[in-house]
Amino acid sequence: MQRIRPEDWYSVRRLGDDVTYICEPYIQEFYRCNIWHVRGRDRDMLVDSGMGVVSLTQWVPLVTERDLIAVASHTHFDHIGCHHEFECRAVHSAEADLLAYPTRENTLADPYVTDEIFDALPPEPYCSKCYAVKRAPATRILEDGDVIDLGDRYFEVIHTPGHSPGGIALYEKASEILFSGDIVYDGPLIEDTYHSDGKDYIASMERLMSLPVRLVHGGHFPSFSGERYRQLIKGWLDEKQK
Repeated sequence: MQRIRPEDWYSVRRLGDDVTYICEPYIQEFYRCNIWHVRGRDRDMLVDSGMGVVSLTQWVPLVTERDLIAVASHTHFDHIGCHHEFECRAVHSAEADLLAYPTRENTLADPYVTDEIFDALPPEPYCSKCYAVKRAPATRILEDGDVIDLGDRYFEVIHTPGHSPGGIALYEKASEILFSGDIVYDGPLIEDTYHSDGKDYIASMERLMSLPVRLVHGGHFPSFSGERYRQLIKGWLDEKQK
C-alpha cells in the first residue's frame, strides 16, 4: 500500500465561528476522527487529536500558534493519539486512567487498528501491529457542568456516558454549537464497545434532545444542523422503544 508523506497526512479546512476542521483523509471515514480547533480570545481549544501516527504539532502549525487546551471527548485510540504533544490536556474523570495508562486493549486499538482501516499508510516506520497510543496524563480533570473558558467563549462540559463511560460533549450556549464526540454523529453509532452501556446511552440521548442546538460538530462524519441533530436523536430513541 502507498505511504503518504507526513506533510500530506492532514487536511485542514477553516469553517465559520472560528472553528477549523482537521482530519486524516487517508483513514477510512468510519474510523477517521474529526479534530476540531476552536479559536478563543485568550486561548484556543482542540477537541480530540486523531490517531497520532503523524505529529499534529509538527505538521499542523495552527495548533501551536497560541496557548491551547487539548480536550479528549473520550479515550478511544482515534481521538487521543496526539494528546501527548500538548502541555494542557483535559478529560472526564471516568476516563482519566485510560489517558494516563493507555493500552491497545483499553483504547480499542486492538482489534480495530489494521492496515485495512487506511486507504494509504502513514509514513515509515508506522506499523499497524506495533501501533499504540502514548501516555498523556491529564492536567485538568473534567466533570459534568464544568466550563472551558477561552476568554470570550465558554464551553459547558456535558457528561454523555453510553458510548464510553467518560464521554463528553462541549456546548457553547451563545452560539448553540455542540461538539458531540461519539455519542451522536450523522453515521452509524457504536454502542457495543467493552465499556459501552445501553442505559447510560439512552439517558445521554434523552438529555441531549432537550438542548437548544444550531450546529453540531461530531466525532466522525460531516457536521450537521440542529434540525438534523434532533431528527437523529429522535430516530435513535424511537428504535430503542420498539
